[in-house]
Amino acid sequence: MNSLLIGELSPEQPSFEPTKNKELIYEFRELQATVERMGLMKANHVFFLLYLLHILLLDVAAWLTLWVFGTSFVPFLLCAVLLSTAQAQAGWLQHDLGHLSVFSTSTWNHLLHHFVIGHLKGAPASWWNHLHFQHHAKPNCFRKDPDINMHPFFFALGKILSVELGRQKKKYMPYNHQHKYFFLIGPPALLPLYFQWYIFYFVFQRKKWVDLAWMISFYARISLTYVPLLGLKGLLGLFFMVRFLESNWFVWVTQMNHIPMHIDHDRNMDWVSTQLQATCNVHKSAFNDWFSGHLNFQIEHHLFPMMPRHNYHKVAPLVQSLCAKHGIEYQSKPLFSAFADIIYSLKESGQLWLDAYLHQ
Repeated sequence: MNSLLIGELSPEQPSFEPTKNKELIYEFRELQATVERMGLMKANHVFFLLYLLHILLLDVAAWLTLWVFGTSFVPFLLCAVLLSTAQAQAGWLQHDLGHLSVFSTSTWNHLLHHFVIGHLKGAPASWWNHLHFQHHAKPNCFRKDPDINMHPFFFALGKILSVELGRQKKKYMPYNHQHKYFFLIGPPALLPLYFQWYIFYFVFQRKKWVDLAWMISFYARISLTYVPLLGLKGLLGLFFMVRFLESNWFVWVTQMNHIPMHIDHDRNMDWVSTQLQATCNVHKSAFNDWFSGHLNFQIEHHLFPMMPRHNYHKVAPLVQSLCAKHGIEYQSKPLFSAFADIIYSLKESGQLWLDAYLHQ
């Protein structure tokens, strides 16, 4: 760390920057210690084993649907739904492994992460790590969180950034209609039209040959199992239908916790405040937990990114108490309200942009 040393603070200098909440930081450190003592950072391996088995079962059921019932429209559609479900759920499991929250050693987490995201999903682990760790460091901070890189070229996000964009007289899209065209270029398009192609560019540009090998194993597996039943054209049709369905699932779930929240430039706030202002929760239920991969507990996930997901609900009351003590809003809402808030926030920020563009 010596190369990063700038100098020593003189005794009269404050040890905390004025933009950071000293008491909140100290109390959160105490909460972290409490969480450790409660054993909430320890994973239940049976939970994750059963979770992996349910993904594999869905994958096998999709293939058996075509093998048993043929390749007519109804079995084909059912197969696509089952495969999409398996892919979405594998996405949540690779997220757990990428956060090193399943095994006690990073080696096993990394190995299984390669298997799930590479062999089961056909994507590179290094690509996910590269983007997702930046997101967790500075969520909803423009130019630091890659998850909001669609601002300003596709969407105007957040009240502050949208007004700023309007005042600068910048118009890359008709943002006042973004709550409408979101349904066209958001959920349906992200995976099949962008991620599916960008991941190959990523691995070749960065020479991630191990990731490429895992990805090839995915494409070899689906080709060997589905081409005999559907032919090459049929497999391509099935593959892009699956990516389309999965994309809708993925985008609605991942954006419901962040897009309606505070989005701004990095204001050098303390880490805890940065996480809390950028996240909200969706009410706990067996379906919501499964459907979102427990990312309905987005607040707890961002505060404890290495915590196994099955423990989020146990730490949630402690986080709520911390927020209440410091006057920080702890938002939790129904699932469909969270979906609707994405649209409402896009409509509001689009209108703010238009008003600033025309009148400021």
